[in-house]
Amino acid sequence: MRRIVALIGMLALAGSLGACGGGEKDGGDAKELKVGYQRFGGQSLLKAKGLAKSAKWSLFESGPALTEALKAGAIDIGQTGEAPPIFAAAGGTKFKIIATSAPVPKGEAVLVKEKSGFTSFKDLKGKKVALNKGSNVNWLLVKLLEANGMKIDDIQVQYLKPAEARPAFDNGQVDAWIIWDPYFALAEQPGVKVLADATGLANNREYLLVSPEALKNKPDLVREYLKLYREVTDWGIANPDERVKLIAPELKIPEDVARNALARSAQPLAPVDAAIGDEIQEIADGFTELQLIPGKVDVKSLIDPTYADLLK
Repeated sequence: MRRIVALIGMLALAGSLGACGGGEKDGGDAKELKVGYQRFGGQSLLKAKGLAKSAKWSLFESGPALTEALKAGAIDIGQTGEAPPIFAAAGGTKFKIIATSAPVPKGEAVLVKEKSGFTSFKDLKGKKVALNKGSNVNWLLVKLLEANGMKIDDIQVQYLKPAEARPAFDNGQVDAWIIWDPYFALAEQPGVKVLADATGLANNREYLLVSPEALKNKPDLVREYLKLYREVTDWGIANPDERVKLIAPELKIPEDVARNALARSAQPLAPVDAAIGDEIQEIADGFTELQLIPGKVDVKSLIDPTYADLLK
């Protein structure tokens, strides 16, 4: 157990160190694509295979941290879940969404202790629930509350980063933890159970965000990177055993943990279109209604299908 908690701390520390670099608003070196990634998914696999020769990699613990770097010009491109682009747009970050993924509803979940006796999300009324603010799990919480006829005031929300939430969950300082892979898979230890995942509630797609400067000044690099990203993702899905052996050391997690997480969370890339714009706009409008973001945000206008031909 201590080893797993230490691994989560290492992931978070590596993410914070990777995010420390500065950036230039003009896009920097035109021969280099500054890529922000999180410790999971196709981008980590692409990095592990070493195929993206033009990429300069920066690691982030979460989507909100990645979008802050995008706003600062420290990265050109990066992948997040469905909520970070909305919070980023609400905060004035300029970007376009050029790709998404197939739905990943089983890749995020509400974890509780088996001894708690909780059998449904309704049992968490009045309890402390931890999650990372502005990440994909923020939308899952909204949908869970809605599905169970509850309001956000019915629970005690604890906004904690993964490295903070895991020890709080282990030590009983919070009653439940809403979290995504691979932190989800790392936390699946004896005595822990899944109370609910996003099935039937949220698609939990991935989104690929690019700065306007990179789209203007580095379109060929963006196209080359997206092509490789798609090819490597497809290769990993077709070759799960080889994928695990590559990605586990890259993520610094045990192979069995990587295998469990990838089996439910690794999905093919997909093009963005009007329907995807409607989907993410619905999420944004939900956050606005709950006053989680200040006013209405037009996220649908950020959809850019320029590279859709690479993903069909």
